[in-house]
Amino acid sequence: MTLSYPRPHRPNRARRVAALTAALLTVGVLAACSGDDGPERSADAFLAGWRSGDLQAVAIVDTTGAKVPAAEVAKEIKELSGELASTPPTVTRQGEPKITKNVATTTIRVDWPLPGQAHWTYDRDLRLVQGDDDQWQVMWEPRVIHEQLTKGDRLGLRRDTGSRAGVLDAAGQPIVSPRPVVRVGVQPNQVTDIKKLVKDLDGAFKAIRPALVPAVDLSDLPKRVAEADPGGLVEVVTLRDDAYRQIKPRIYDLPGTKFASDKLDLAPTREFARALLGSVDPAQADDLTAHPDRYVTGDLVGHGGLQGRYDERLRGAPGLTVVVERPDEGGKLAPTGAELFRQEPKPGQALKTTLDVATQNAADGALRAESRRAALVAVRVSDGAVLAAANGPGPAGENLAFDAQVPPGSTFKMVSALGLLDRGAVTLDGPVECKKTFTVDGRSFKNSDNFELGSVPFRTDFAKSCNTAFASLAPKLGGDGLAVAGRSLGLEGQWDLGTDAFTGKVSTGGSPAEQAAASFGQGTTLVSPLAMAGATAAVARGAFIQPKLLVDPAPAKPAATDGPLKPQSIEALRTMMREVVTAGTGSALKDVPGDEVYGKTGTAEYDDNPAHTHAWFVGWQGDVAFAVFVEKGGASTASAVPIAERFLRALR
Repeated sequence: MTLSYPRPHRPNRARRVAALTAALLTVGVLAACSGDDGPERSADAFLAGWRSGDLQAVAIVDTTGAKVPAAEVAKEIKELSGELASTPPTVTRQGEPKITKNVATTTIRVDWPLPGQAHWTYDRDLRLVQGDDDQWQVMWEPRVIHEQLTKGDRLGLRRDTGSRAGVLDAAGQPIVSPRPVVRVGVQPNQVTDIKKLVKDLDGAFKAIRPALVPAVDLSDLPKRVAEADPGGLVEVVTLRDDAYRQIKPRIYDLPGTKFASDKLDLAPTREFARALLGSVDPAQADDLTAHPDRYVTGDLVGHGGLQGRYDERLRGAPGLTVVVERPDEGGKLAPTGAELFRQEPKPGQALKTTLDVATQNAADGALRAESRRAALVAVRVSDGAVLAAANGPGPAGENLAFDAQVPPGSTFKMVSALGLLDRGAVTLDGPVECKKTFTVDGRSFKNSDNFELGSVPFRTDFAKSCNTAFASLAPKLGGDGLAVAGRSLGLEGQWDLGTDAFTGKVSTGGSPAEQAAASFGQGTTLVSPLAMAGATAAVARGAFIQPKLLVDPAPAKPAATDGPLKPQSIEALRTMMREVVTAGTGSALKDVPGDEVYGKTGTAEYDDNPAHTHAWFVGWQGDVAFAVFVEKGGASTASAVPIAERFLRALR
């Protein structure tokens, strides 16, 4: 019901001017006299003060007409706002006020920002009354904030997290699903010897295979146990059920240890594409600080990899309910049952990938025994689908498979040979001398273990990986021949996989010595395992197709598919890559069951010490092309080739 007040007795003109002057001095210049301004100015000043928390520029009365100090109203607005006080609304006037005698009513729109970019918007009526000095005064009551609020009420916010969607494999099945875990804890008042307990637990955790990465840090366990509630529980670590069973006999009867079974959303194994997928963890302090409007304590947040990049899509939107709360007899806020706004939770949307569980498990298994940082990428030849992206020991979020920028070593002879074949500079059986050393502009090049073959067919130079033969052929590629050949296999391309990836940087131009080094994968050329797997798949296929990882959402701008490579060059290159396995440096793979294996070994110097080398192997079998990289792996035949063998045998 609209309240109206009788028109007060008017003082004479002189008294009115004096009163108005005093009001301007004490209230502020926004107060208006009826001869100059209507109620709009006071209404707008109140709305601005509501948001800023400063109402000193506004004259305010209660519903009886008694003046109310602006500071008290500002304080009450903040209290009424409750859990929404830290994000005040945007409040705007809608249209012109309606004036009846000395009372004006204007519609205001209140727009509260809520977590997750949600908004609660509604309209209210704001009333103003014209005082005896012609000043328009805001009529204050809690209903101004919302019609269901009374003095002492508080707005409360309830969040209902929606279900997080999964990352799906190529078959459309969730990669991450509920799997059994065991939470290992310690009850302080049952511990008899904390030093011995720490030693026994540490030895057991280090015995788990594959090794826990990162390792369990027990250095602060004595302090935590000493400071904890004696009858409480100090959490030590959560283990997958299979890891717990490995060490259960060693830790189950240790004094003070406690165990609780649970289920967590996990990938099939601890290693399963972990760097590519990322992790899902409770919101961390950094998350809460960076996105206070998005996360609250207890929320699950994606970190790193696909989980981090597509966190908003996967997590969906939380359900939000604005409620009215009121202090109970003990002064504690309790819900009144009134709901002012509700937004139902929106479930997340899944990501569908091209990852194949069997291939990924084979890749992870092949790297399991490797103590050095390593990576293995597998790509389906027929369509470019990334089947596996495995990373060996190292930080859990480090995706060497996609991000490494390292020299390719002799695996790049695959690219050099293609460039030479395309230019007609060599033939399979044409002789190319493999000297013990070859010097260009004073820089001497040699072969692994200083071997020499003499004058042999080019196919033998390739199969035996003769550096000096390729260095001597570098002038036939010209300044850009290597880059042209590399780009025909997709290197340096603008790939859109839906996640970060390094596609390579191929040496071009440079001095004769640089060109000679680049011909066998040294110099300034850099690649990633993914880039080399994609290039190898292009050789097997006969044309480049950009590797693809995400099916839904599909990347917006994948690299264009090139036309077919020169058939004669590709056939010759395939012949040589087969001979690497049958009669060359990859002969350890010749008895792998199944289709014929093709490949190229590579040893890449990464600093000025020739003894410091990375190890590579690239190749394909059937419809699976792959690249193996071992950081500081030494000779490829001793590290990368055995990993490739374990991978291929596991696929059978």
